[in-house]
This record gives sequence, structure tokens and C-alpha cells, in this order.
Amino acid sequence: MHTPALAVTRTPLVAVYGTLKRGLRNHHWLEGADYLGSDWLTSATLYDLGPCPGAKPEPSRGVEVEVFRVDARLLAGLDRLEDYRVRRPAAGLYDRVIHPTSYGAAWLYLYNPDVTGCPAIREGGWWPGHADPRSLG
Repeated sequence: MHTPALAVTRTPLVAVYGTLKRGLRNHHWLEGADYLGSDWLTSATLYDLGPCPGAKPEPSRGVEVEVFRVDARLLAGLDRLEDYRVRRPAAGLYDRVIHPTSYGAAWLYLYNPDVTGCPAIREGGWWPGHADPRSLG
């Protein structure tokens, strides 16, 4: 349980994998953040939810994320967008957890609801309308 102000003192990095990526519809929520680069996470699997993906803490062959340096204001906005609830993280749509990246520890939003029936993306990345077809399975 970390408020945005406390969270950025723990780590000012966030790893994004869906509509927050550069060029996608929610990237404006990261306006003012410093883009550090891309990374591949093998301890997360993405699920194609249709309009967006959700990540679960499951092994993969490597899913692509973009890593940004943010401040407390930007992280608070991301928490609102992702319906992260500081006092009851499991009650929101996403939980925010620390995850290792090649740029250092970063916050990663994990999808709380059940993903039964949603296509898994165990390699590659998610793009609007479809996942990389090689990654489904």
C-alpha cells in the first residue's frame, strides 16, 4: 500500500505494456515523464482483454514493456486511470507492484480480475485490435 508520493520515493520508475505505450491512446497520461527505453519481462504474461491488455504474474518467454521515470503527480494520474486503490489494492481493476527491469525496480500494474477465456500473450507485445499473432498461446 503506497500513496503516489511515497511510491516515487521507493522507485520513480513505471513499466507500461498497453495503451500507455508511446503512440497509443493513453500515452498522454505520461506527458512529462522521461522515457528510459524498452525491456522484456519474463515473469509477467499479458492477456488480451480487447480494448487493453492486463498483466498477470506468470512466467512468459518475454513480454515487451516501456519504462518511464515519473513523479508523484504522474503516478497519481496512472493510479486513477488503472483504478488502483491504495487502501484496498485487490478491490481495484489493477494492483501496482514493484517489478525488476533492466533500468531498475519499476512499478507494474497487474490486472486483478479473472482472465479465463482471454488470449494469453507470452511473448512479444500487445497492440490495439490484436496481439502479435506469434505470441498467442
